[in-house]
Amino acid sequence: MNSLIPTSRVSFMQDPGSGVVPENFKQTFHYLQGNGVYEEGMMHFLKVMKSSIWSHYGAFINDAQALAAIFMLIFFAIKSYEMIAGDKQLEIMPLLRPFGLVMVILWWGIFVKVVAYPTDLVANKTEAMFEGNQAVITNLRLQRAQLMFEVSNQLLKVQAETETAKVEADTWYENAWESVKSSVKEGFSEVWNPIVELRNRMQVNLQLLVTTILETLALWFLRICVYVILLIQIIFSTILIILGPFSVAISILPAFRDSFSTWVARFISVNLYSGIAYLVLYVASLFQQYALDAEIYRYGALLKPDAELMDRLYAFSTNGIYSYGMVIVTFLIGGLTMLTVPSISTWIVSTSGISSATSSMFRGASTFARMATKLMKGK
Repeated sequence: MNSLIPTSRVSFMQDPGSGVVPENFKQTFHYLQGNGVYEEGMMHFLKVMKSSIWSHYGAFINDAQALAAIFMLIFFAIKSYEMIAGDKQLEIMPLLRPFGLVMVILWWGIFVKVVAYPTDLVANKTEAMFEGNQAVITNLRLQRAQLMFEVSNQLLKVQAETETAKVEADTWYENAWESVKSSVKEGFSEVWNPIVELRNRMQVNLQLLVTTILETLALWFLRICVYVILLIQIIFSTILIILGPFSVAISILPAFRDSFSTWVARFISVNLYSGIAYLVLYVASLFQQYALDAEIYRYGALLKPDAELMDRLYAFSTNGIYSYGMVIVTFLIGGLTMLTVPSISTWIVSTSGISSATSSMFRGASTFARMATKLMKGK
């Protein structure tokens, strides 16, 4: 990714002032923003939650076995009647299918693990790619946060200098007004007014607050999108695992023959969420790395002492927020891309039920949000 950044930027970011972050600053930053773009505690909780819920796969095994026995009797009765009537000849393989389906129900836990194994391999590889880049992202976020802190300190220093200049100017102005002619007032205004104007433009605290709010909202939008997709995968896969034996049992009947193959396709599609999600997060992390590198370079250039320092600080302070916006945009893009994971999974394993269920859930959530907004406005 660094190959996308000019050599001058990379060499600048390797300077001691931009690469070394104090330990106390790291602890404070992790306390306020979490120990990564995606908090490790929440990601670990989702993994443990998935393993814990999947262990309840046998809740309806006995009921499914009873239904399978009933459906087998119906199936054999239908086949026997067809052969007695002369409509069908004796075929051995179709008669063995119900026994195979019953064996699937009896060994349901092992069967689920076998079906999930390929998708777990994909998830493990993409997760390794994603986690390998997170240490770089975390380090860049720390460097950027420290540079933002140094920029705010520089602006506060300039604000303090202009405040002192104003006080001194007021004192001198009062003395001059009492001792000299009124023409001094007009001449001094030309010097004093630009100082007061510069002081007013260097109001740092409000802009820092707005910047923090915007970046926090963008970060939590990304996190919520990631957590929601992974949580949807856990919920859907759990429902499919717990109620899956009924799909296997009912597929014994000729009229519902495709229910078992449909269940397998949907389970694979849902289980691919993790692999696709980590792949999307890896690609999004590359965008985040570029944005962080670019903003680190710009913040470093903003602090570079030279004759144009005041001009750069003045231009930066008039932006409205103390951010270049690139990192915020990458967070928003990453969150929006995560919402496409259910649709992407259907490209690999074609199934319509999962996409429609996901769409219905998002529509319900948006409807609930609109209702809550109306209630709040009514109050």
